Amino acid sequence: MTHPFLDLPPLSAAHFASIEDGVARLLRTEQDVVIMQGEALLPLEGAIRATAGPGTTALNVITGPYGQTFGDWLRDCGATVIDLAVPFHTAVTAGQVREALAEHPEIDFVSLVHAEAATGNTNPVAEIGEVVRAHGALFSLDAVASIGAEPVLPDAWGVDLCVIGAQKAMGGPAGVSAVSVSERAWARMAANPLAPRRSYLSLLDWKERWIDGGRKVLLHAPAQLEMLALEACVERISAVGLDAVMERHAAAAAATRAGALALGGGLEPYVRDAAEAAPVATTLRVPSGTVAAELVARALAADPALPLAAGGGALAKEMIRVNHYGSEAAPGAVRASLAALGAALGEQGLGVEAALRAADTAWV
Repeated sequence: MTHPFLDLPPLSAAHFASIEDGVARLLRTEQDVVIMQGEALLPLEGAIRATAGPGTTALNVITGPYGQTFGDWLRDCGATVIDLAVPFHTAVTAGQVREALAEHPEIDFVSLVHAEAATGNTNPVAEIGEVVRAHGALFSLDAVASIGAEPVLPDAWGVDLCVIGAQKAMGGPAGVSAVSVSERAWARMAANPLAPRRSYLSLLDWKERWIDGGRKVLLHAPAQLEMLALEACVERISAVGLDAVMERHAAAAAATRAGALALGGGLEPYVRDAAEAAPVATTLRVPSGTVAAELVARALAADPALPLAAGGGALAKEMIRVNHYGSEAAPGAVRASLAALGAALGEQGLGVEAALRAADTAWV
């Protein structure tokens, strides 16, 4: 039996390196880029464990559930953690970060999520990066949900560790991910006696055995299908143009927001300020007395493939996510999602036609 996914020749080191170069171009970075063989939680945890330890004082910005997770990892590493938490319906500001750094001048590590797909907000990384750079702290950024939906510029923003995944706005595979690493971050890892080594979590293994060796010998057999899918994903974005991909996501977000407001039935944007709303996904607050998970279940009954989901955890009662990323960042997906939500609201959703008109008008 033959199959396109089977009996492929081994992925060479040169081919692997060329895919890394494509990711580096996507990030417009001159820093080292390492493609790790797992979902983005792998480099996110690996980066923290490599650069943080008992001597670290970290500012951990929490604008959603991933920020909470990173704080847990930092504490587990022995770091002193100062949490800067803001309501999930908003974004953190550079001023808030500046105040936290002034209050705790010992901070030498800052962790931030660019866009929280789970809560629908996005943070002003360029402005925050200026503040962090002036303070001199190491800057770690989770850009998994933002890459492809909005600009991600680690070099221009002074980001020392920038982690991305392809499974959202890039429309690619979930099984591999990447991190760009500055020289400062490599130096911090080398000086950290607790940094993982000879471990699947280890970035230093990739530095010492892959990058320093001229990228000629891979550490282990790569996830071949996922690597080829990542290569195809990056090539597709290059062919279409990154700006065009980002514009499509911004249009989907604007159309969804406008359509939800016109729909009626008590739905409203969860992130109140449109400027703080992430292009990758739009979150909606359900009306009082309605359970979001139940509303989503009714909306999906006719078409389970729609990009709709209830919020996670406690947010399942109050939040709906319209995951308009990748191939779902399209007018048809937005219109179908709005129509399904209108039908699920029943008599409350009196404005389906108005919602579709508003979405069409907002799609620019």
